[in-house]
Order: sequence, then C-alpha cells, then structure tokens
Amino acid sequence: MDMIRIGVIGTGSISGLHLNAYRSNPQTSVYAVCDLNEERAGAAAAEYGAEKVYTDYRELLADSGVDAVSICTWNNSHAEISIAALEAGKHVLVEKPLCRTFEEALQVEQAVQKSGKILQVGFVRRYDANAQLLHTLVEKGEFGEIYYAKATTLRRLGNPGGWFADIERSGGGPLIDIGVHVIDLCWYLMGRPKPVSVSANTYRKLGNRANVEHLSFYKAADYDAALNTVEDLANALIRFENGASLMVDVSFTLHAKEDERSVRLYGEKGSFEIDPETVIVSEQSNTIVNIYPQTDHKGFDFNSAFQHEINHFASSIHTGTEPISPVQDGVAIMKILGGIYESAAKGEEVKL
Repeated sequence: MDMIRIGVIGTGSISGLHLNAYRSNPQTSVYAVCDLNEERAGAAAAEYGAEKVYTDYRELLADSGVDAVSICTWNNSHAEISIAALEAGKHVLVEKPLCRTFEEALQVEQAVQKSGKILQVGFVRRYDANAQLLHTLVEKGEFGEIYYAKATTLRRLGNPGGWFADIERSGGGPLIDIGVHVIDLCWYLMGRPKPVSVSANTYRKLGNRANVEHLSFYKAADYDAALNTVEDLANALIRFENGASLMVDVSFTLHAKEDERSVRLYGEKGSFEIDPETVIVSEQSNTIVNIYPQTDHKGFDFNSAFQHEINHFASSIHTGTEPISPVQDGVAIMKILGGIYESAAKGEEVKL
C-alpha cells in the first residue's frame, strides 16, 4: 500500500498524541506540520521528521504532497479548516468537537458529501479497546435494550484557561470540551438513537479559581487568569425517540472533595460501566454477578485509543470505507450540545 502523507495542523498539546500515533503506524508518515507559532511548528517537524513547515494552513493544503490532515486547532477553526481541506482533496481527521455549532456542522457535512473524501471525527473514546468490546456485546444483544445511561465527569479544579475558557474560540466550557467525550460514548454504545429533547442547566459561579493554592492542574499555553467566559458546570437530561434517556453532568471546577468520573449504561438483561473501569453486571442462576473483563487496561487508555483511532483513519483511507465516527455523528452530537446550551439559556426543555 502507498504511504499516506500526513499534514498536522496545530501543534499544541493534543497534536502530540496524533503525531506519536502516525509515527507508529507503518502506513503513514508525517510529511508536514503547521502552526501559527513557527518555532513550535519547527520543533514538531524536527522531532517527527516532517519535510515541510507552515504557518498558514492554506499553504499546507495547497501542497500536493499532503494526502490527509489532522486538525488539532482551536474549536473555532475546525469547520473552516475541515471544509478547506476537503475542497483541496484531502482526507480529514478533525479533533472533537467537530465544530462550535450545529449550523457549522451541517456545512462540514455538506462539504464531505461534495468531496467524496473521508472525514473522521476525533471521538477517541470510541476507539478504546474496552469500548469496542462493549459495543460488540451490545450489538449481540447481551444487555438487551439499553434504556438508560448516566455519565459524570466532574473536575473540582481543572479550568485550563486560555482558549478553553474563551467562548469565542472554544464554543463553550466543560460541556463542549470534556462532556462531549462521555455524551458521545454513551450515545454510541446506546446504538445512536435519535435525540428528541433536552432539559439542561449551566452555571457560572466559580470562574477559574486562580486563587487556589497547593493544588496544580493543567493550564493552556495561553493561560490568562483574567479571561473566563465559559460555564463552570453543565447538567442535562437527553431524551431519545426510542424512549431511552441519558443524564450527564460535567464541570471544570466545583466545590467537590475530589474529581469524579463514571459512565454507566443500563439494559433489560444487564448493564455495564466503562468509567473509571470496565465492569459488566449480569445474572447467573438467579444471582447478580459483577464481571471484570480481562483486557490490557481496566479503564480508558489515551495512548492506545489514539493509536487505534489513527490506525482506523489510515485503514478507512486505504479501503474507502466510512469510519466508525463519521461526519453525520459529529453533526448529531453538535445538535445535542447546541440543544443543551439552548435549554440552559431559555430555562426550559427544548425539542431537537
């Protein structure tokens, strides 16, 4: 098979996971990197052996040596760069979220349809080995109908600041940054039912809590304690056409004694948890049993999941098959996220 020459647009922290995975994939080579910060782009190129360095993504897309791109930029540029890349004849892997709004998502979807190229949304949680194991069991009917899911990702102190806290660049706070992961994971494992309504709340009470001492947390490269225009906390109840429901809460900062992560899905014949570790709950001989699958990682492993995501992207390009996180799923998730923000702003349930 021909080597796929990759261009990585944006060389911030998340790009390292893409770059490492491309380097480990025998079907891909890092050909070009692009970043507004030329020094940072040059450093990435040197580390990963890229031939070309750009500071303007348009120049990278005009390079005939680029076959496909990873878009690892701020959320406000995802739609623009994705559309431009598709129009330039490149395959696209775009980091989550697909974009900032449902309207932008529809524009990206239209560009994918016109281009005939692959666009894979970076819903990396789908590519985790445990998620794929559970998805297979769901597909086989092991749990019966999945009718309820509950997802929690609460940080007690974890507002990254910088562009993450700037709604113009990010599109939102913890909901669109980390909540998108668990909402998509639940929706995917529930069989991607059609969402019909959302009732939600968002809160801006604590800000970035730059005053807190003795505890460290990740800060964006452009961290600015004075800038914070996103929510601290979001919660929502999402209803689906098949009668199933998903309850989610997510925070950047909260007066909680510790961080909390849990993802649980309940079916007629059994249930399972995937965060913080994978557990299957079933019945045998009229007895409830908890089953712990023997896999390489009890919970989500970032590095292996990103490797699987990149491997899948390369395989989809070579075979011309739709990825397991296609553009239409990105559109559906943006519809849900937009509905949550709309419901919170209106203070009432909204129909999707």
